[in-house]
Amino acid sequence: MLILAALSAHLVVITVTAQLIVYLVVAAIVGLVAEFIVGWRLPFGIIGAVVAALLGVWLLTHVVNLTIAGDPTIYGVPIIKALIGAIILVGLWHLLTYGSWRRRGRYYRRRY
Repeated sequence: MLILAALSAHLVVITVTAQLIVYLVVAAIVGLVAEFIVGWRLPFGIIGAVVAALLGVWLLTHVVNLTIAGDPTIYGVPIIKALIGAIILVGLWHLLTYGSWRRRGRYYRRRY
């Protein structure tokens, strides 16, 4: 466990645990894959997709009471629930922002 603290008028302590690292890895994988599958640039780019995935992981693992039989866990994080939450929220992020950002270019060119 690693503890980060900021020096200011109020002490802010951020505890980095194995559970948080698993959340970040799942969110990063889903965010990156979603950005390259969809192919267009979104507000905040890949960072926005990763943050949306992280929020989706948190919502489905802590807020929504959903039980999936046989869900494997890594350091207390149910992986299938985390993936489902991340995919749903990143999909919503793409659908909600498509209209305002569709004029942006692709990250790559398709060559046939």
